[in-house]
Amino acid sequence: MINKKLEKAINDQINAEIYSAYLYLSMSAYFETQNLSGFANWTYIQYQEEMSHAMKFFRYINGRGGVVELNKIDKPENTWKDVVAVFKQVLKHEQYVTSRINNLVTIAREIKDYATESFLQWYVDEQVEEESNAEDLLAKLEMVKDSKPGLLMMDKELQTRVFVDETLSKK
Repeated sequence: MINKKLEKAINDQINAEIYSAYLYLSMSAYFETQNLSGFANWTYIQYQEEMSHAMKFFRYINGRGGVVELNKIDKPENTWKDVVAVFKQVLKHEQYVTSRINNLVTIAREIKDYATESFLQWYVDEQVEEESNAEDLLAKLEMVKDSKPGLLMMDKELQTRVFVDETLSKK
C-alpha cells in the first residue's frame, strides 16, 4: 500500500500533468491559428505525452493500492506574442515540472519508499530530455529571429514528429 503523503503528492502530480497537457493543447490551437502546423503538431504531441505521463502515475497509484483523486484543471493561457514567447513558456514550464518531480523523489526518499523512488527515475530521466528539447528549440528560434523562411523551415521539420507512448514500457 502506498504511503498517504506520497499518494496525495502523486495525485497532485496527476493534476499537474493533465494541466501540462491542457497547456500544450492550448499552444497547439494557437499555432493552428498562426498557420504553423508543424509547431501545432509538436505541441499536440507534447499534449499526448503529458496525458500519458498522467496515466502512468494513475496506473501506479492504483497498482500500489492507493486511491486516485482527480482535481479541477486550471484554464491555460491561449495567446502569446510570438513563437519565441511560446517556447520560453515551454522551457519555464518544463523546469517547473522538473522541480515537482524532484520533490516527489525527495518525499519518496524521506519515507524510504524505494519502489516509488525507482518508479520516479523514469520521470527524472524524461525531464532531462524535455528540458533539453525545449532549450534546443528555443535556441534555434532565437537564431532564426524574424526570418520567416527560417521559421517555415523549422515548422516543416516539426511536422515530422510522431507520438510514441514510452510510458507503456515496463521500465
